Amino acid sequence: MPDVAAVIDDLREESQELDVLVRGLSARQWAAATPAPGWSIAHQIAHLTWTDEIALLAATDPDAFAGEAAKAMEAPESFVDRGAEELAVLAPDVLLARWRDGRARLEAVLRSAPAGVRIPWYGPPMSVASMATARIMETWAHGQDIADALGATRAPTARLRHVARIGVRARDYAYLVRGIAAPEEEFRVELEAPDGELIAFGAEDAPQRVTGPLLDFCLLVTRRAHRDDLAVRAVGPDADQWLDIAQAFAGQPGPGRAPRGREK
Repeated sequence: MPDVAAVIDDLREESQELDVLVRGLSARQWAAATPAPGWSIAHQIAHLTWTDEIALLAATDPDAFAGEAAKAMEAPESFVDRGAEELAVLAPDVLLARWRDGRARLEAVLRSAPAGVRIPWYGPPMSVASMATARIMETWAHGQDIADALGATRAPTARLRHVARIGVRARDYAYLVRGIAAPEEEFRVELEAPDGELIAFGAEDAPQRVTGPLLDFCLLVTRRAHRDDLAVRAVGPDADQWLDIAQAFAGQPGPGRAPRGREK
């Protein structure tokens, strides 16, 4: 099991890195389009703000969160966009302040949560470590959208291991959301971190395998790059199929990114 405090530390660092990227942007840049259709940079930060606030509600007032979850069930394809749209209209400085406040309050609640507590969510309840890991994944993925919009290159960090972990753990969900039966056998996933460390999941003798750079795998499972543009490789038909559908996030997968040179 991951060290909970260390995971929360990584969440704070991931958020701070993104904060540095957006804090000096002009109002025009906040309105710039990102690769997510219909979403500006403001929408990306608004989404993170909204999700942090919903996670805070889930951790502090489960009954109130249940009401929000019921609303989501009534509009499963639009409630996330609606949450982003409602906050994206705020002035950039107001939105930035609200994002900072929400993530700080969520961090405090996660750090003070009793051992073993489970936080309700839009699927099964989550441990504190899992909630923090999910927030790292979302922050990094939406940060990638912002970096792409700005033409910025972010150096990969060791925090990517959290994104990879949730991507591997969500393997069967990727099949479920598409109405496909998941393979019964697990895969071996071996990823090379930027410092040369091997990040591995699954049994060493698993016949079906996925290998490649840690960064590329994270771009794949967050659907921030097309498989054809990444150095992630599969051995075995099931593992090969998974690379086409892998996703580390809940909800509908969306169209994903087109290969470079064939953007939609």
